[in-house]
Amino acid sequence: MSPLDRRTDVEIVEVAPRDGFQPIGPFIETATKIDFVRRLHAAGLRRIEIGSFVSASAVPQMADTPAVLHGVRGEGTLLPQLLVPTERRGHDALAAGSPMVAYVLSVSAAHNRNNVRRTPTESAADYERFASSVPAGTPLRLSLATTFDCPFDGRVEAADVMALLERLVPARPDAEICLCDTTGRAVPDQVRRVFGEAMARFADVRHWAMHGHDTYGLGLANIFAAYEEGVRVFDAAAGGLGGCPFAPGATGNTASEDVAWMFERMGVSTGIDIEALRTVAEDAARLPGAQAGGRVRDALRSRPELCGS
Repeated sequence: MSPLDRRTDVEIVEVAPRDGFQPIGPFIETATKIDFVRRLHAAGLRRIEIGSFVSASAVPQMADTPAVLHGVRGEGTLLPQLLVPTERRGHDALAAGSPMVAYVLSVSAAHNRNNVRRTPTESAADYERFASSVPAGTPLRLSLATTFDCPFDGRVEAADVMALLERLVPARPDAEICLCDTTGRAVPDQVRRVFGEAMARFADVRHWAMHGHDTYGLGLANIFAAYEEGVRVFDAAAGGLGGCPFAPGATGNTASEDVAWMFERMGVSTGIDIEALRTVAEDAARLPGAQAGGRVRDALRSRPELCGS
């Protein structure tokens, strides 16, 4: 069984320790980050994006990612995932012992330049080199940021997404492909069209995922749209934390507890203890400088008996 194979009907990939923590100004102690990862895992989250290998000057909150990785390795069935934007950072992550790497590049030229000072074509070549060097058996994710919308240029054309996939899928056919709504401005019909076209054109790709933000209150609707197209892996953040330093205006990720609640109410298993996750989300939302979101956390605060309803 591949580490990317699901153990439940859907898998929620928890990204609060990376996407949720990175915009927070006051530095979160390493021990606190490790504790959050352990508690999230205890609540039933198997895959957790625990940090990123990026410039510490650009994203100071991620400076201790190697220490966080060291602190959580070997934790039960946890599969830690590290985000990297370049081949060099990817090799750094693998050398540090990361069991899974998510390589991110942007479909939008403006966003990619703002993020890594490269064109998407340059980043694509960089990914190809990295993907070819990742050992067989080491799970790899390709995350396409700004798949649906760019904070600088607006709506992204599906044709641009397909052109990138046409080039990048052959570099590592067994990689998970994550299409990202970086700004939270995607809408459900757009999500369905893009995923539908991508999954039809690249039918040999076994693992698809969606990463979304709830900037305009459409996070759950977009996840459900992707689910109806056959996607079964979804990024989310406890407490709805998040926001990209390189995507002005983007707010938090779709809240993990909201996603788990929706699917469990639908009879779709997530493997998550919602009350345990809600408790972690409450603490995440109280972190100094955190910008929290989501609805379920507040709704269940006075009615915890409904967590399993």
